[in-house]
Amino acid sequence: MNHDPRLPGTTADVVSSHHVFGAPCWVSLTCRDQATTEDFYGAVLGWEWKPVKLGERFRVALVDGTPVAGIAAVASMWQMAAAWTPYFAVAGADEAVARVQERGGTLAVGPLSFPPGRAALLSDRDGATFGIWEGELVADWERWRRAQPAFVRLHTRDAFDAAIFYGEVLEWATGRPGCCEVEYEGGEVVLRSGGDVVARIESGALGSAPDPSIRPHWQVHFAVSDVTACARAAEAHGGSVLTKDSTEAVLRDPDGAQFTVTSRRSR
Repeated sequence: MNHDPRLPGTTADVVSSHHVFGAPCWVSLTCRDQATTEDFYGAVLGWEWKPVKLGERFRVALVDGTPVAGIAAVASMWQMAAAWTPYFAVAGADEAVARVQERGGTLAVGPLSFPPGRAALLSDRDGATFGIWEGELVADWERWRRAQPAFVRLHTRDAFDAAIFYGEVLEWATGRPGCCEVEYEGGEVVLRSGGDVVARIESGALGSAPDPSIRPHWQVHFAVSDVTACARAAEAHGGSVLTKDSTEAVLRDPDGAQFTVTSRRSR
């Protein structure tokens, strides 16, 4: 196993999932209408788009040339909900999947090969969906971390129980170089990677709630300069504002996918 982040044949430092394992490393959106989705997020978050080799249904969002997220227009084709999903870096996809299943979680898809890596889609034992990624991360890892998203938050039944589950699956707080650290702050479990807050876990979600937004789920938070402007743009382009204050707004896109915009000043 190559533990040098500069991989053979590259001219720039490429960070792999072996070096920041356990940390969120990508976010992806399943949608129904690709054109509407691109217009919406372009207006709300200022994203530009580029095609990828996976096919015409797939796009990568760019901020100042940095890849920040992916979209896949497969929700209707695969009969699944439109939703944002965070992906976590793992040293070994097969081993991580096995740990999920051993602890009562569920494998939905994978692991599948998507050069330069492998991915799987899973759910934890309370039903919250997440992904794992083994392989090279985005080319400019630190720039991606500073661009978007700000962090991801798990709304779940029991934060401590969830932290144990994810900690064992994603090897948090192992003391190994590159692992994430876990702390308890202000009633939440807080995950840090390289000193930055990259995830939070909070209690209170209800597994049987009729409203999907109240059930256990991962919420993606995007860092923005102007929360109010994002909320206005969302409403003007077919989305809706669920909640809003001076530093944060929970928005819903035209397909129903929910996400949060968070002021960079409040991070």
